[in-house]
Amino acid sequence: MLRPMSEATRLAVDELLRANREFYRAFASGDFVAMDRVWSDHLEILCMHPGWELLRGRDRVMASWRGILRRPTPVRFRDQVVELLGEVAVVACVEVLPEAELAATNVFVREEGRWRMLHHQAGLIARSIADQDEDDEDDEDDDIRGGGSGGGRMLN
Repeated sequence: MLRPMSEATRLAVDELLRANREFYRAFASGDFVAMDRVWSDHLEILCMHPGWELLRGRDRVMASWRGILRRPTPVRFRDQVVELLGEVAVVACVEVLPEAELAATNVFVREEGRWRMLHHQAGLIARSIADQDEDDEDDEDDDIRGGGSGGGRMLN
């Protein structure tokens, strides 16, 4: 059974969700100054973009965002799940991009009275087995018509 949130907790969660929205607003609009304001100034920050190695330290992380934000991406987010752990908080959500959906984890820390991002990681969401089975059936239809690759998909 869930316990009701205290007013202080409710305010902290509201502020945290606002910080998460600011991150995605800066991302979608290509606003580097706003993106820079979202991240922690006092702790070593970390970021792992899809397919990238871990970036550690403000200079490397912000250099990556400077490059990414040169071409703004119409990113949206949904399905936020919040875990508040005192002065640290985690927001897990789904990033919705034109070409894919990504599972994202955003870690925030309370710094000078506001939530600042400490870590961001996003990665491709694997398609469901049902979706893959439908595609395999489509491939078989293509094979019958002579247009397919002749092979199925291997699940890892």
